[in-house]
Amino acid sequence: MAGHSKFKNIQHRKGAQDKKRAKLFGKLGKEIMVAAKMGTPDPEMNPRLRLAVQTAQKANMPKDRIERAIKSGTPGGDDDVNYEEVRYEGYGAGGVAVIVEALTDNRNRAACEIRTAFSKNEGTLGETNSVSFMFDRIGAILYSTSVADEEKMFELAVEAGADNVEVEGDMYEVTTDPNNFGEVNNALEAALGEPESAGLIWKPQNSLSPDEETAGTLLKMIDALEDCDDVQDVYANFDVDDDMMERLAEAG
Repeated sequence: MAGHSKFKNIQHRKGAQDKKRAKLFGKLGKEIMVAAKMGTPDPEMNPRLRLAVQTAQKANMPKDRIERAIKSGTPGGDDDVNYEEVRYEGYGAGGVAVIVEALTDNRNRAACEIRTAFSKNEGTLGETNSVSFMFDRIGAILYSTSVADEEKMFELAVEAGADNVEVEGDMYEVTTDPNNFGEVNNALEAALGEPESAGLIWKPQNSLSPDEETAGTLLKMIDALEDCDDVQDVYANFDVDDDMMERLAEAG
């Protein structure tokens, strides 16, 4: 498994336990509220909201909870909290670069919790843009290879305006310029149905391969970051192979 996990980031155990699931639903609900507040509450007319709802559905978030989140984010709804999108950057153990994306109504609280997660796990929180130059901001859309053969998938992606298509195991990863993401995603969805996942991500230009001890420390830091209510996504430029990941998971 890659440390940055291509599109799914580093959610290697998210949702595996009830506590994790509840926290995940909270983060998904927050994204839905923000998306609804920034545009129309109709997912068909609001691309960000449509993606947020699709992601929540794939995570088995209850329908009534999704509807409440949309209502809360709609102007005049139940939630008058203003969430701010903030990016934090720093280094983890072994010099691994880390980007943390947050949605918060309190910058001081978020910064304190994120800084603590870094410092308690051999990491250092840096300034904005201190590591983002080592990543590319792209749109990433994942489809199962069962939806089309490679030639057809490449043809559809090119016609939609995508930049590239890569095969990762049994998945196609279609990448796009962020400015073209919505258009490409809509075109592919019309031709192939809903993707497995889609969104804007930070993709590492190069990845490090830490030893097992360092990888364990990094994963503990990522768990601590994901445990912060304000944190939405975590990206890091390291790779961990399946055997090492299994050993680390067994070790807890």
